[in-house]
Amino acid sequence: MATTAKSSAQTKTAGAIKGGEGKYHYALSKVKKVPAGTGYSTSHGGVVEGNRMLVGYIHKPRGTGSRMHTHKNEQFNYVVQGTLTGSVNGKRVVAPAGTLIYIPANAPHTLMATPEEDVIFIAIKDLSQGIVGTAVDGTMAGPAYLKGYEPKQRPVARRRASA
Repeated sequence: MATTAKSSAQTKTAGAIKGGEGKYHYALSKVKKVPAGTGYSTSHGGVVEGNRMLVGYIHKPRGTGSRMHTHKNEQFNYVVQGTLTGSVNGKRVVAPAGTLIYIPANAPHTLMATPEEDVIFIAIKDLSQGIVGTAVDGTMAGPAYLKGYEPKQRPVARRRASA
């Protein structure tokens, strides 16, 4: 089955780079960053998709992470920097740098960066869908934050009463 130039350039993850077509190596830390958990996670980073799998160089700021979510794809996360904590299928996870986390397809999971430092991990997934999953509670109401790491609220502008 032949593919057209247009279809071969499409990705399942908005903003991801399509691998191949004469380019076979990527400086992952320099690839354009895209949201990697829109609506439930602070994760973001560069994503390269092949024909059957994707790889992401993903960043989670310290003290932040994902609410419980799932995705159709099987996933491996290799922690490069920092420590991720959370759970996969109800089992506690503590994953410092050098640790590989396995997440089965459709497994409910949540992962947070500890307060000590930002986390960088390599995400590897099959392409049954893109990098973004769905929050278990059905809402896409935002990421998870440890106490004290919530985003700063901008002051509300006060309206001046007219004379």
